Amino acid sequence: MTNNFWHDIKKPVFTLAPMEDVTDTVFREIVLGVSNPNNLHVLFSEFMSTDGFCHEVGRPKVRHRIFINETEKKLLKETGIKLVAQIWGANPEKFAETARIISEEGEFDGIDINMGCPVKKIVKQGGCSALIAFPNLAKEIIYATQEASTVPVSVKTRIGLKNIITEEWISHLLETKPTVITVHGRIQKQQSEGEANWDEVSKAVQLRDQMGSETLIHGNGDVWSYEQGLDYVKKYGVDGIMVGRGIFQNPWFFNKTVMGKTPEERLTLLWKHAKLFTDTWEKEKNFAILKRFFKIYTSGFYGAATIRAKLMECNSLEDVRKALASFDEISKNTP
Repeated sequence: MTNNFWHDIKKPVFTLAPMEDVTDTVFREIVLGVSNPNNLHVLFSEFMSTDGFCHEVGRPKVRHRIFINETEKKLLKETGIKLVAQIWGANPEKFAETARIISEEGEFDGIDINMGCPVKKIVKQGGCSALIAFPNLAKEIIYATQEASTVPVSVKTRIGLKNIITEEWISHLLETKPTVITVHGRIQKQQSEGEANWDEVSKAVQLRDQMGSETLIHGNGDVWSYEQGLDYVKKYGVDGIMVGRGIFQNPWFFNKTVMGKTPEERLTLLWKHAKLFTDTWEKEKNFAILKRFFKIYTSGFYGAATIRAKLMECNSLEDVRKALASFDEISKNTP
């Protein structure tokens, strides 16, 4: 491994979680553009199947998950923020092959192994959080990835499958000495329901300390503001915070100097997102994917619900332009 950037970042480390159909190169660039590099340190790709990537027919179908726009590359270089590719599967050899290729291509600063996604169809394939039930296979996968990679390898996981087994499970992972273990404070069975159990996340920190390990422990789950993240670092002893759904409430999450944004600023960022999405993915991705982002920008101001309803009917960039133009008419009627 040539450089372990994780240990060079001043703690606490703040990262944006890998999220399916969310953290593509477009959304990452949007977040990068409005974040303070002192508050955001690492971004993650969407999670990519090692089975798909290691198949000649499958590779073109999954490669978009680790695609990086030239404009995002420029921003990453300017800000010094790192980018990690997240991969998933159940075959150590395919993890090794995928890690080797990603390392050789040299566009990512790290590789993360997904052992946390709770989606049932993925779990049925034996990947992600299903690996919690197979610790020996999980360790084989980590070792194979580490051996093939020239960049640091980390793991994202949960505190159990059907029951909480934090100490038993995390002790297995710590044996393999990953650079970082990010612990989401829920079991697989919960999906995103209930509250994240940060006391269990803290147990992972205590276990790491008892074992004298150098692995960093990051926490994840229900962090809705930067200030809350700082508070959780102190309260639970983690080295860093991974933010997932919190970004949906505030795209400026990682810019603590920003208190509130005007409707015009929010809609300007929405337009930038829509245009970049269209420029990047017009021929490859369904426009409907973009609609899941509209609520991020259209809440908390007069006329937000009206403009959001219009945006949800849009099927092209031109439709979005017309919907946003109508906001001027709405705002004129603001009491």
